[in-house]
Amino acid sequence: MRIHSERCIPADHPALDGHFPGNPIVPGVWLLIEVLAAVERELKLEPGAVSYSGVKFTAPLRPGEAFVLTMDTVDQQAITFTIMRGDTTIASGNLRRRDAFVAAVTS
Repeated sequence: MRIHSERCIPADHPALDGHFPGNPIVPGVWLLIEVLAAVERELKLEPGAVSYSGVKFTAPLRPGEAFVLTMDTVDQQAITFTIMRGDTTIASGNLRRRDAFVAAVTS
């Protein structure tokens, strides 16, 4: 299963406060929060325990820049994700959940 989510972190978002004043970027941890929130929202899951692996941040994301989050199901508990701004990869990695992702979709 593939999920696409178009997102944008507004310049006045509280997560950005004090994060590189004068040259702000969206914190990597906030991007990971966005991944988890998108998975839970799109698959209609209750919050659950997760772990990330193989995460790479390869370019900065500025406040107000639109990005596309693409997630692909690997198995019932794992999803790979990529965050893109146009043709530029911002981040990629894997998200694993203790409870199954796919069960919520197929039940």
